[in-house]
Amino acid sequence: MDIEPDTKDWTWVLSETCPECGLTAAAVAPTEVAGRVLADLPRWETVLTRVEARVRPAPTTWSPSEYACHVRDVFVMFEGRLRLMLEEDDPLFANWDQDETALAEDYAAQLPSEVSTQLVAAGRAIAATFAAVPDDAWERTGRRSNGSVFTVTTLAQYFLHDVVHHLHDVRG
Repeated sequence: MDIEPDTKDWTWVLSETCPECGLTAAAVAPTEVAGRVLADLPRWETVLTRVEARVRPAPTTWSPSEYACHVRDVFVMFEGRLRLMLEEDDPLFANWDQDETALAEDYAAQLPSEVSTQLVAAGRAIAATFAAVPDDAWERTGRRSNGSVFTVTTLAQYFLHDVVHHLHDVRG
């Protein structure tokens, strides 16, 4: 059975505590995001060493390895968006269909050991980019095509929720 596409608008996590993972994204200072990403990378590495890393807990739920592929790609995509926001005035982000990417990149077939290496490298890269945000750049803006507007601050918080939430999903 296929994974049902996620069509929810998760921007609500910027104003409410997530009832599933418990993160209150708006309470996280954006300057803490880099450190939190780096602190969670070993937890992802541990998840990917599990014997059952490639096993879906249910036919319609990604395996831990598939979630890790997604998080790796979130790291890469959000780093690109962050760089755009720092280099351009109010950029419009390209659309990204996470479900289409999962199929096109065949997340289920990727080896956990390779995903781990890639996830850690991408996590370190985005952490370095967040750590280098100048003090006067946190209110710079960027937009999604659906009209959602982010500042660098809210992008950091929204991004962190995605990473923390999926670590919760895989019981990391």
